[in-house]
Amino acid sequence: MTGPTYPKRVELNTANEIVKLKLIRSAEGSDNCPLAFEIADTSISAMVEYRRYPTNDEWVKEALTRDQSNLTGSLPGQPPAGKIEYKVLFYKDGKQMNDPEEYHTIVRYKGVVPGWVLGPHILSMFIAMLLANFAGIIAIARRPNARLYMWLTFAFLTVGGMIMGPLLQLYAFGDLWTGIPFGWDLTDNKTLIAYVAWIVALIMNRKGVNYRWIIVATIVTLIIFSIPHSMFGSEFNYATGSVTQG
Repeated sequence: MTGPTYPKRVELNTANEIVKLKLIRSAEGSDNCPLAFEIADTSISAMVEYRRYPTNDEWVKEALTRDQSNLTGSLPGQPPAGKIEYKVLFYKDGKQMNDPEEYHTIVRYKGVVPGWVLGPHILSMFIAMLLANFAGIIAIARRPNARLYMWLTFAFLTVGGMIMGPLLQLYAFGDLWTGIPFGWDLTDNKTLIAYVAWIVALIMNRKGVNYRWIIVATIVTLIIFSIPHSMFGSEFNYATGSVTQG
């Protein structure tokens, strides 16, 4: 929820009620990105201003269409890793209701990721993080089965982060790996750092239980995954026509 692809939440005071809205920040596929805001008050209209990001393009303005209780529109499709920055302006009886800068955000486009990649990736990563925490806790308690949970953490991190993660990156942005040594994508690199920490823990536990290194790996994982997801990710450079990371 803290990452830059999670919808931005805003509120609109219509005088009659406070309406909670979401500004989309991630779009799948190269088709137009739909916008929809549920506002029952038919005296309220809206416009969207948008341009490619990061560019100095002129802002394009388009009116949203009312469909009963919904105001709908769309943003133009972009290549994988392409971005559009946009603002939504609401009007009531012809008078602007909101500060457009508060309703200003960026949507990033990505390729279609199949469910057989996305599902196992998400599930394995959450299980790996859960097991990492548990391994650290029982290592602090000096329980011998800390080694078992160390191995389980490593196994799920391997599947979720080092197999399904690169496949997701390939489908979404066209590259299998964009971390060190090929790029500076923060998501790939933080996964790599956590993975290396658990490899070190495995090495240090090869002859017997070494609680200290399990705890160190747990702390590294906690710090790494405190960084919001998708920060400094892939971005399409409209000037060069290439995708950059980091």
